Amino acid sequence: MKVLVVNSGSSSLKFQLIETSLEHIEADSDHCLARGIVERIGGQALINFEAEGQSPTRGAAPIRDHKQAVERVLQWFLNESKLLGSAADIGGVGHRVVHGGEKFQRSVALSQEVLAEIEDCIPLAPLHNPANLKGIRATQELLGSSVPQVAVFDTAFHASMPPAAYLYGVPYSMYRRHQIRRYGFHGTSHRYIAYRYRTQQKVGKDQVNIISLHLGNGCSACAIKNGQSINTSMGMTPVEGLLMGTRCGDLDPSVVEILMQNEGLNVHEVDSLLNKQSGLLGISGLTGDMRDLLLERRENGDRRASLAIEMFCQRVRRYIGAYLAEMGGAQAIVFTGGIGQNAGEVRAEICQGLGWFGVELDEQANQNIQGDQGGPITRPDCRLPVYVIPTNEELLIARDTVRSILQG
Repeated sequence: MKVLVVNSGSSSLKFQLIETSLEHIEADSDHCLARGIVERIGGQALINFEAEGQSPTRGAAPIRDHKQAVERVLQWFLNESKLLGSAADIGGVGHRVVHGGEKFQRSVALSQEVLAEIEDCIPLAPLHNPANLKGIRATQELLGSSVPQVAVFDTAFHASMPPAAYLYGVPYSMYRRHQIRRYGFHGTSHRYIAYRYRTQQKVGKDQVNIISLHLGNGCSACAIKNGQSINTSMGMTPVEGLLMGTRCGDLDPSVVEILMQNEGLNVHEVDSLLNKQSGLLGISGLTGDMRDLLLERRENGDRRASLAIEMFCQRVRRYIGAYLAEMGGAQAIVFTGGIGQNAGEVRAEICQGLGWFGVELDEQANQNIQGDQGGPITRPDCRLPVYVIPTNEELLIARDTVRSILQG
């Protein structure tokens, strides 16, 4: 079955076309046929499509909305890459949906009722769910009702967290009335890492006890015990937790009031500041891109770039220590995401000071692992191994789509 995986942002649309089936899943032999992205939707959009064994398609074109973006992707499938004979060759569509609230604890086939419930979650993710819905509606309109479509939720993996982990210390009535609680995100990535770890180590799902670190522009840590998420660093929104590219991470809530009073900002302006102007960007004053900060530190000795990196690593170590205590120890720590997979220098700094827990870094192995590679970065006999495992959220979305269609 050819499954189209769609990740729709406010002005972008990412996709992969993956060949998979229940048999492919069982044999771990799924195959990515194509991937791509349409950026800057609403104007002169940038297009970058790649198909296996073919030259990449890159360019720019006026694309007004998400429907036109999906049309451009389908046109490429049919007329340029020839990956599809017709749109009917698409066996299903899997959509990334950021927030499922308390309602959705697993991936579900899309219906009018499900769409209405995703809309009900918009107050919990006002920047993400509306964009996800645009991609869903555009795809449904163009492919019609004969092609089944499935929603895969970032929050679903964390539905196993106990109340002591997901509740905040505010009056319980606020949770009952407004669903104010920790939901967690990056769940598809953390779930994939748990799956990949157990297949590599040849253990059962309920034998997976790891700390998963998804480090990219957005960052989160997850304590996975007996194969389930029992705690995670992101909260009701993706702002809480680790220091990120442009998000502040953990913050005393009184800072919001102080900013409003002293800077004359309103609530929306403070929210924008904490989401888009803080984190690595806010501390360094240069960029939220870890690659550039590492370069600045190495070549220019930039003090604030160094400070931003130090803060980033310290926050990750703090969560590792907290989760090791909460879990009573772990089998492994796993790095993933753009920074986690590619920045050996950052991994090494995070691991500094973890020797007390049994982490003994193999500097050569850590330096050599990059990108899509994976493997251990600690010495073979160390008490707490550390691994790099490349994430593949799109594959997990495709698999959930197949399961939802064929198994219900």
